[in-house]
Amino acid sequence: MSESELLQQIAQKEIKEDKIADKVIEQPELLSEIIEGLNSHEAHIKYGCCKVLRIISEKEPALLYPKIDFFIDHLDSDNNFFKWNAILIVANLSFVDSKNRIEQIFDKYLLPISGPTLITAANTIRGAAKIALAKPKLTDKITQELLKVEKAEYQTTECRNVVLGHVINSFSEFFDQIENKRPVVELIRKQFKNTRSGTRKKAEKFLKKFKA
Repeated sequence: MSESELLQQIAQKEIKEDKIADKVIEQPELLSEIIEGLNSHEAHIKYGCCKVLRIISEKEPALLYPKIDFFIDHLDSDNNFFKWNAILIVANLSFVDSKNRIEQIFDKYLLPISGPTLITAANTIRGAAKIALAKPKLTDKITQELLKVEKAEYQTTECRNVVLGHVINSFSEFFDQIENKRPVVELIRKQFKNTRSGTRKKAEKFLKKFKA
């Protein structure tokens, strides 16, 4: 398979992105073509390549780790799709972060949690949970940032309710690592009165799971 054939398959959606990711993992020399595809003027190629990179970061983060600064730079991308995927990719790379790059940019990484954009905040909250699992020493800082969501400013009150649901899901991922669990449990108990039914159900499920 030539590199041009690879991008053509992405453009025509002949093969699902996860299969292409597996192919790149098997043949790492194809990675440069996927990264170059991010510059394509064709939307199917550009966004398809972005998704392939995210899948690779989940399955084989060590393959992308040499490019971590490239993805860190995309945290500031004007293209929201690139930004959202970069947030998740950087989090996945935390599991192989031998140079502690995550710690060096961590304050910046967590910044979107405080708003105002719902999807950016939600992806950061998802990523923060992964980082907590990869780097337990950052658990307390992540916990403190997630607790601030209750008073954070988003486009609407309903956006905050949605984000609170993501916070509950993330706490569920690393709750056992949290030393001072009381503030977390108190925040989640408050969500019994949340006007969004999905967030209320997440709170109930969390407290039942952890018997909190």
